[in-house]
Amino acid sequence: MRFNGVNHIAMATADLDTTIRFWRDLLGMRLIAGLGQPGYRHYFFEISDACAIAFFEWPSVQPVQEKEHGRVVSGPFVFDHISFGMETEDELWVLKDRIDAAGFWVSEVIDHGVIHSIYSFDPNGIPIEFSCNVREFDFRIDPVMADPKPSGIAREGDAPNEDVWPDVQRPTPVEARRVYPGEGSRYFKRMKT
Repeated sequence: MRFNGVNHIAMATADLDTTIRFWRDLLGMRLIAGLGQPGYRHYFFEISDACAIAFFEWPSVQPVQEKEHGRVVSGPFVFDHISFGMETEDELWVLKDRIDAAGFWVSEVIDHGVIHSIYSFDPNGIPIEFSCNVREFDFRIDPVMADPKPSGIAREGDAPNEDVWPDVQRPTPVEARRVYPGEGSRYFKRMKT
């Protein structure tokens, strides 16, 4: 199995227009799809050729309380932040200046050894990071285990261990595969005809 990236990350907003202004107009991510009907909107922004971020507009949702990226929390929790890759450090600095000029809080550029990053929050309080690889290091090519006390499972290495999970005993035959219509299917099927 090969993955080609994160197809999309799904978030929520009470104000899709402000969200469009931030993600499309400030960050420069193309608005590539918009689904809608009374009481429902779902819009997608292009991160890269294979990745997108999407927002459901739910009028009663409230922005999350901002917390410092990576700060330990307790209780129910879903995720800490999303990091978007930048091609060059120059682009990272340009984006930092754009976010600052737009009146949003943005951190200084932080050196994490293998990446340089800036941190901010979107208008919905979603914690976001923008990172570029440091030239001397690319842990996707040369994985790094810098944890001085990794767990036994982590010490097994970077390659997937396929012996951990059971083999599929009953694969779905091609003739039995069914794809069921979802919310967007009626929009896009109508466009094809």
